[in-house]
Amino acid sequence: MILQTEFEFDLPVGFVDEAGMLHKHGTMRLATAMDEITPMSDLRVKTNEAYMVIVLLSRVITRLGTLDSVHTGIVEKLFAADLAYLQSFYQQVNETGKTQFPHQCPHCGKTFELNLADLGGD
Repeated sequence: MILQTEFEFDLPVGFVDEAGMLHKHGTMRLATAMDEITPMSDLRVKTNEAYMVIVLLSRVITRLGTLDSVHTGIVEKLFAADLAYLQSFYQQVNETGKTQFPHQCPHCGKTFELNLADLGGD
C-alpha cells in the first residue's frame, strides 16, 4: 500500500496576486507533528490565537497556481470562503488521509462517495 501524502484542491474563489492573476488549483500535504507544534511559538499566534490557522496552512500548502511559494502573506489575503474551505480540507485529509468519504443524500437516502477536493471550485 502506498500512503498518499499530497492532495489536490480547487479553491471556491481563488487567490488574486498583485498582477491580477487568479490562482485556484493547489496541493496540500499531510501535516506533521512539527507543523502543528511550530505555530505555537510564533509571536503572531501568541498575540492572536486565530492566526494559528494562517501559519499552519502556509506550512502545508505546497502549491497554489503558479506561485513560487505559499507563505503567511498569501494565506492572509485569501477570501474568507477559501480560508474556510482550506480549513475543512486540512481537517479531512489529516484526520482520514483521504478526500473522499461516504455521504447520504438527505432527500432520497442514497449513499455515495463525496470528494471534498471537488467541492472547492469549478
